[in-house]
Amino acid sequence: MSNTEIEIVVEDPTAPEADSPDVASIRVVDVAVSLLLLALAATLGFDNWRTGIAWDSTGPQAGYFPFYLSVILAGASLYGLVAAFLSRKEAAESFVTRAQFRRVLLVFVPTLLFCLATQFLGLYVASFCLIAGFMRLVGRIALWKSLLTAFVFTAIMFVTFDIAFDVIMPKGPLEAALGR
Repeated sequence: MSNTEIEIVVEDPTAPEADSPDVASIRVVDVAVSLLLLALAATLGFDNWRTGIAWDSTGPQAGYFPFYLSVILAGASLYGLVAAFLSRKEAAESFVTRAQFRRVLLVFVPTLLFCLATQFLGLYVASFCLIAGFMRLVGRIALWKSLLTAFVFTAIMFVTFDIAFDVIMPKGPLEAALGR
């Protein structure tokens, strides 16, 4: 056996189960995305039509090019809808299983909470909570390592953005109490 045939396989103990039930098929996701894009194209098209899509004495009006880009987006969305309905192969294929979807939500929900928390706690405190939470809950890393890493990373962010480059970042009550 040559060296090119050697394969090292490492099992992931947290990998989703192979027999997990489907949440959605590829066809369902294709149709949903195409409909969302079609709705976006209609909204953009209407708004740009209101702005003006004709030529005037100085050239095209403000909505001319965006309107026709929304027409192209609508056409592509309709093509995607037709292709999704005509495809027999994608109707049976799974897009995501329940176990895979659970793993996606394990990342999505804390990230969404981070965005909301940034509005109230400020960027640095919310980042500290996100990093420490991910390391501890998702990565199963020791509490002291999670807290230390989150603190060091947040401190580096603070020094880099707030002190060195004087970038305005969302601040919360902790920064206000410290006079920043």
